Amino acid sequence: MQDTLNALLAKAPAELAALKSRAEFEAAKARYVGPNGEFTALMKQLGTVPKEQRPVMGKLINEAKGQLQAQLDATLQRIADAEIAAQLGPAVDPTLPSPDAGPGTYHPLTQVREEMCRIMRKAGFTVVEGPEVETEYYCFDALNTAPDHPARDAQDTFYFPEAARFGNVSKKVEGEKYLLRTHTSSVQIRTMLKGQPPIRVISPGRVYRRDTTDATHSANFHQLEGLYVDKNVTVRDLKAMLDYIFASLLGKGTTTRFRPHYFSYTEPSFEVDLSAKHLPKVNKEWIEIGGCGMVDPAVFEAVGYDPNVWSGYAFGMGLERLAMLVYGIDDIRYFYQNDVRFLKQFA
Repeated sequence: MQDTLNALLAKAPAELAALKSRAEFEAAKARYVGPNGEFTALMKQLGTVPKEQRPVMGKLINEAKGQLQAQLDATLQRIADAEIAAQLGPAVDPTLPSPDAGPGTYHPLTQVREEMCRIMRKAGFTVVEGPEVETEYYCFDALNTAPDHPARDAQDTFYFPEAARFGNVSKKVEGEKYLLRTHTSSVQIRTMLKGQPPIRVISPGRVYRRDTTDATHSANFHQLEGLYVDKNVTVRDLKAMLDYIFASLLGKGTTTRFRPHYFSYTEPSFEVDLSAKHLPKVNKEWIEIGGCGMVDPAVFEAVGYDPNVWSGYAFGMGLERLAMLVYGIDDIRYFYQNDVRFLKQFA
């Protein structure tokens, strides 16, 4: 039996190396380890081996089975790689000139982000960035978001397993979870913790929420948020800034209005609507564009600011929605499809 086992292992490599297709592989696999295969037949003979020899022979069969399975796996991988290579064709030479005429262009979302940053820099704002992987403290606790707030539910936020570790993002509170940030407001908290006011910053970046993807929503999108902290900052300053931003980006015919709303980190809080009927594909008098408000005193206390001395405003908006208004795009999914025909329109 041992001689038969050795002979089978000796002939398998050459036979498997000659296989060229999945059909040939499946046939060879059946001959070896199928219900009526050679190796299967040997395993069935183990019962005829004298009792005292069975442990040794059983060990040899298991070792042989492992060797044969490794050869089968390697053969299948080789055939699969060959199939992929045949589909891909010859390798592309990256040194060849591009068949596309003219230079490349920035993605429309990048163009809108850079234009917004340019507008805000003119108003004295500095661009700051932070990690996309955050902790509950920076994303929720320091922003006055209660533990039972719906935004903290696992159905709204992407949490990492408790065993996950990120060396570049330290936990502020023992036992808190890591998550993908749901807004760039966490960058504002990090900024305030670094020093005292006055502060005037914007924080553009990618954010994540559990959402159904359709023409106007995506689980992965981009935000731009602003924060201004100084003495005697009022709602009037906030309204004037938003009027300046949207008029600069969308044209002088753009106007804004506030509607009362609730955000845990601002008080009072407002939804921001804008009117821009001069833009393409805008068929409503008012369009919801973002949220804003005066920074809640509890947020100032969390970062060590005296709310009796300092006041400030914060606002946030989605870059995709702005880009859709600027370029007349009616489906957010176009931004993520990497369709060259779509992207070439923004050269």
